[in-house]
This record gives sequence, structure tokens and C-alpha cells, in this order.
Amino acid sequence: MVDEHADVRQAVKVYKALGEPTRLKIALLLTEEKNLCCSDIGTKLESVAGSTLSHHLKQLTECGLLDLRKDGTYIYYSVNRELAQKYAPYLLE
Repeated sequence: MVDEHADVRQAVKVYKALGEPTRLKIALLLTEEKNLCCSDIGTKLESVAGSTLSHHLKQLTECGLLDLRKDGTYIYYSVNRELAQKYAPYLLE
């Protein structure tokens, strides 16, 4: 029963994060191209300010949908495919 509640809470976090169009675009982009840094994502999306993009990436990371890897001063993002498969398989089609 406890695990069931945790699954529901996790699903709600993922769906809330993906409910914002820019975050959905980011997630879709990262399913096609792995290990992009914030500036690369911003370049590909074009119309998102840096501070707004950072906020969106934070939301996607906190819900578990994105994994991050630090390399020096850069942070590289990729989709957590296991979590996406469970809660948002649409992203992986």
C-alpha cells in the first residue's frame, strides 16, 4: 500500500512537470539527443530565456524525469528512460 502511494505521488510530479509546454519540449528534445548542456538546449529551443530554462530543467530533474551529469562547470541532461517508460511512455515513441 505504501509503494502504491509513492507511485501515485511520483506520477503526479511527472505529469505536473510535463504539463507545461516548454518542459514537454525539453523532455522530447532530450529523448532524441542525450547529454545536452543548458546552453545547447537553449540554442535548440531558441525562444526560452536562460533563467527560465534553468527553472524548467530544475523542475524536470526534481521529478526524476531528467538525469544530470556534472563535468567541470557544465551540467549535462538526459532523460531517465526507466522513469519515462513507466510514467510517460509517449516521450519514447
